[in-house]
Amino acid sequence: MSDDDDLFGGTGETRTRLPEGDGADGYGSARRSGRSAGRSPSRSVVTVIGVVVLLIAAIAFANRDDSSSDGGDDGGGGGGSKAAPTAPTGEKPVPGKHGGIPGGFARSQQGAQSAASNYAVALVSADILKPDLRSGIVKRLFVADKVTELEKRFNKTYSKGFLEKVGLDANGDPQSGQTYVSRTVPVGSKTTAYTDDKATVQVWCTGAFGTAGENTTNPVTNDWFTMTLNLRWADGDWKVERFSSKDGPSPVNGDNKVSTADDIAKAIEEYGGFTYAR
Repeated sequence: MSDDDDLFGGTGETRTRLPEGDGADGYGSARRSGRSAGRSPSRSVVTVIGVVVLLIAAIAFANRDDSSSDGGDDGGGGGGSKAAPTAPTGEKPVPGKHGGIPGGFARSQQGAQSAASNYAVALVSADILKPDLRSGIVKRLFVADKVTELEKRFNKTYSKGFLEKVGLDANGDPQSGQTYVSRTVPVGSKTTAYTDDKATVQVWCTGAFGTAGENTTNPVTNDWFTMTLNLRWADGDWKVERFSSKDGPSPVNGDNKVSTADDIAKAIEEYGGFTYAR
């Protein structure tokens, strides 16, 4: 999606893009090497800094006051509290899932941000391009009085012609030997407006988008964008009234070695997603 795109007048495009010119970065100039003399520290210095940061984080974690302790035995009979290092620091995100999409979010700002983050993942997923899955996603995410209109808009936007442009058939499937990738990762979120019944949440996202495989014209690339979701409390959960998307904020591309199409396809199959909580 481009600036100000939404489902009430925007194009509704997915994040997939055709590749730009060779060596171009997010700022329209030639890709800068991290090894350029006088412009960036050596890899050894970067490694040392990274280790120091990790050590500081570990010390801070070890010395924190864990108020989420369950107060049980420490296993040694000393009566000490048992730490819960993997417990979330905020409210529990959801009690369960509906159709594979998290649901049952808290009626709070944290709950709204958690809902928006998980909904952003679903709205820019490969499943939204599949006609047999799309209706269920729309009904799960959106308020009831918008579902009929939105199903029509989604079906019109993700037409057979659109699917062909991104290398998919009428069912939203790629050619044999190829893997279509649309994996979104929320980086952070914030609430810009909130009442007990409505909330506006912005979710900063990155992700991998494109088609992995031989002879692809739409290779998998990284993207950064911000989604704004207008939510309404309905039927005991946060639901989407409308959403929009704009590009960025985007960092400068790093010196990452480009993986093969097989590596990307394997990663998509082997690495599962997450339930996001604020």
